[in-house]
Amino acid sequence: MAEYSFDVVSEFEAVELTNAVDQARREVGTRYDFKDTATTYDHRDDVIVVESASEDRAKAALQVLREKAARRQLSPKLFQAGDPKTIGKGRGQIEVRLNAGITDDIARDLRKRIQNVAPKAQVRIQGDQLRVTSKDKDTLQLVIKSLREAEDIPVPLQFTNYR
Repeated sequence: MAEYSFDVVSEFEAVELTNAVDQARREVGTRYDFKDTATTYDHRDDVIVVESASEDRAKAALQVLREKAARRQLSPKLFQAGDPKTIGKGRGQIEVRLNAGITDDIARDLRKRIQNVAPKAQVRIQGDQLRVTSKDKDTLQLVIKSLREAEDIPVPLQFTNYR
């Protein structure tokens, strides 16, 4: 009897993120409500710093970034925004952490969820991904459906290597 499997990973396309940041920069540069706010997006490793004339403008600029990312199929769960803070001369700043990767705690939580949905499926934690195997394709489809519908998982999930 054949066994079927897939991997659960949490990653994002760096190129798509760069494109989303560039598009947000362009839109903020041309929109009237951002005129003379000197809004900037500074993308370094796993942090994006959004800075503008006030905290409200920084929040609006973050919303523009989220919209551009959504158009590029980047999950809203990817952006974990910190609290807006006021820096010199009343300017607002928001630090946005990129929330990707499956930690050990999240992996254990996902394993429990999968076992609750499909007790016969085997789940192996392999570093920062999970391999789910089963003798039945329908069981794997059910697992994918339940993980997609779960709103309380803190990271965006992708399902790869479906065999």
